[in-house]
Amino acid sequence: MTSEQIWIVFGLTGQLLFTARFVVQWLSSEREKRSVVPSMFWYFSIGGGIVLLTYAVYRQDVVFVIGQSSGLFIYARNLQLIRNEKRRIVTETRPPKSEIIQVTATAQNRKAA
Repeated sequence: MTSEQIWIVFGLTGQLLFTARFVVQWLSSEREKRSVVPSMFWYFSIGGGIVLLTYAVYRQDVVFVIGQSSGLFIYARNLQLIRNEKRRIVTETRPPKSEIIQVTATAQNRKAA
């Protein structure tokens, strides 16, 4: 296999990763019976974006490089927003520390009695 053929396979792999994100999104939406964008969509976007950006740099295609590099920031930001939301939900559903201490103390008093 020539160097050029390897790069073409590399670029096609990136395109397959990019396409996989739509399949993941479609299947998730069908399962939920509503439009859903799962975290895996953004991971496939980042993976495909990095591979395609690398391929674009190799091809020295400025338009392709700009398009892929700007998308990577958006994909990473979406994952950060998802992580922040999950942390917020966990924090909001967690009982205050004073309640945890009180419950623990009550349980220990029952054992001692």
